[in-house]
Amino acid sequence: MIIETASTSVTHSVDVAAPAEHVFDVFTGQMNTWWDPTHHLLPGTVEMLVEPFVGGAITDVAADGSRCTWARVLAFDPPTHFAFSWNINLRWEIETDSERCSEVHVSFEATSETSTRVVLEHRHLDRHGEGWESMHDAVGGPDGWVRGLTRFAQTAARS
Repeated sequence: MIIETASTSVTHSVDVAAPAEHVFDVFTGQMNTWWDPTHHLLPGTVEMLVEPFVGGAITDVAADGSRCTWARVLAFDPPTHFAFSWNINLRWEIETDSERCSEVHVSFEATSETSTRVVLEHRHLDRHGEGWESMHDAVGGPDGWVRGLTRFAQTAARS
């Protein structure tokens, strides 16, 4: 896994032993199978829904039916590109001001018929305002996208 950080973004990549179409589908349509269960704003999240179109919502759903929409789809281009807003503030609560939200862009590049390189860039972290470096450190650290992409790659390769 390659790990790079720039001043206001974090980039991670991972190679997945599966075709690009499958990898894209697992990332977008089966998020709850690989997302770290301890990384939800909504306690008891059992499902993650991605509306597969620009402007669609990404929503966590708890066992009791309660919902938490924490992102908007910015790009949905199967099987090569997916992007969403990160509507989470520095206190790990919903951010309602779109000017204060960062963005996550994910590219999927087939490296063979049975493998895919996934590159995730979490951009514009400075939009979170004063103290944005704490978000950079959190998503860029070992418990952030590193853990998420590792879980994702393992899940996508198994399924």
